[in-house]
Amino acid sequence: MAKVIAGITMSLDGYITGPHDRVGAGLGDGGERLHHWVFGGPWTYDSPRGSPVDVDKDYLDEVFAAGGAWIVGRTMHDVVDGWGDEPGFGVPVLVVTHRPRATIVKGDTSFEFVTDGIADALERARAAAAGKNVIVMGGADLLRQYLAAGLVDEFTLTIAPVLLGAGKRLFDGISRTDITFERTTVIESPFATHLRFRVHLGEKSAGGEN
Repeated sequence: MAKVIAGITMSLDGYITGPHDRVGAGLGDGGERLHHWVFGGPWTYDSPRGSPVDVDKDYLDEVFAAGGAWIVGRTMHDVVDGWGDEPGFGVPVLVVTHRPRATIVKGDTSFEFVTDGIADALERARAAAAGKNVIVMGGADLLRQYLAAGLVDEFTLTIAPVLLGAGKRLFDGISRTDITFERTTVIESPFATHLRFRVHLGEKSAGGEN
């Protein structure tokens, strides 16, 4: 059965970016260290990047193979400049935003900008996914909204063994605390630990927009 899967990388001190995230430095100052696991070691925004080691590659391949559509927030889309000319998702990406924009197609990836909130974005993503999983990528505000609304089936928190000291925190401002995370899988790599949880929620639900 198709699921809604959310995931993000966090430092040991709870940050999902370093300070001053911006176009050209989407993970902020020093935030590149969060994604050593994605590129197999140190990398920079303006130089060639490596490939993930086998265990991290297997994890990424599994996520991408099972995903039929992705959901991201407008801030994330903008700070990474839409993932460049060849984003490589290979499936539709729904961008939750307050600012209308026409659909963009880059290579094998389309970006549809949704202004009617997270529920509408999910409905559109499910239709586009054609029976495959919907992946909620982030950033933090969007993840909090989907978790608080009880719309996430599984959540993967990737812990990078670094301290950033400042930046954006994952759970600042979460609107509810009756969310239970049932750990199902732990994947260890030289650069990170991927913790996969099944998500359960109490009776009360809440939602929002990005």
